[in-house]
Amino acid sequence: MSSPFVRRRRLATELRTLREARGLTADQLACRIHQSRMKISKLENAHVRPDLADVMKILDVLGVTGDKWHDIVRIARDAAERGWWDSYGDAMGDRQRLYADIESGAKTIREYQPGAMPGILQTPDYTWALIEHAKAEGPITYIPERLVEARLQRQRTVLRPDGPEYEVILDEVGLRRFTVPPDVMCAQLNHVIRVAETHARVTVRIFPLVTGVASALTPGAQLIVYTFPDPADPTMATVQTVAAEIFHTEPEEVARYLRRYQYVREAALSEVRSLSFLSALASQISDEREPT
Repeated sequence: MSSPFVRRRRLATELRTLREARGLTADQLACRIHQSRMKISKLENAHVRPDLADVMKILDVLGVTGDKWHDIVRIARDAAERGWWDSYGDAMGDRQRLYADIESGAKTIREYQPGAMPGILQTPDYTWALIEHAKAEGPITYIPERLVEARLQRQRTVLRPDGPEYEVILDEVGLRRFTVPPDVMCAQLNHVIRVAETHARVTVRIFPLVTGVASALTPGAQLIVYTFPDPADPTMATVQTVAAEIFHTEPEEVARYLRRYQYVREAALSEVRSLSFLSALASQISDEREPT
């Protein structure tokens, strides 16, 4: 299926471009379809699941016909679809629900992760350890058991035989400065190795601590780049902040983040050396746990 989130953003761009080309303001369009300006704004900013009847009214007002009409209605239908994540509601967490949506329709996923293990590769024990950290910081807005269930479903979706190609670059600094119990981290590292060795579409690489002269292109936070099967759905770069995700689809912005991803990729260890590094790190952590 196509990602409903991605299609909502594409629909928003299409409708806003058509309205502006007709010389109409959002207020004028709202009046003509007997809806509020707020509804038009939410639709044109991809903040709401589209109502097909409203979209068709808008296309009629804007004089859209023929193939263009059918193309936009198809996009609107995709944008209105519901996925498995919708059955969880807020219980799985807003952030994870959004990632599940985007991943559902991705062709490729390229991720740089400087800190915690990416959700697609986490073991349940690792996820539970992160949940305990979140609880210590204050009230949580999700249901832990449902979040863990949903994370496993995300993994099944991405790691299915016909799923997207997934490449992740893990930063050595983040791997060594782990915040979960040592036994959980050992099991997590060995799990990553197994996934990389048994899933042909998964590539794991390590961005080492020593790379020579550090570049200003090193990403300062988690960075994910998505591509999609439909060439008309633009490549998306997602940057994570403490409070939210920032999505970029403008070619100039995406190119800027692709340069940063390419820098860490070129500086990263090879696939074979990366898995050897993970194995050695797991052994080191295990040895340090043994009583002397």
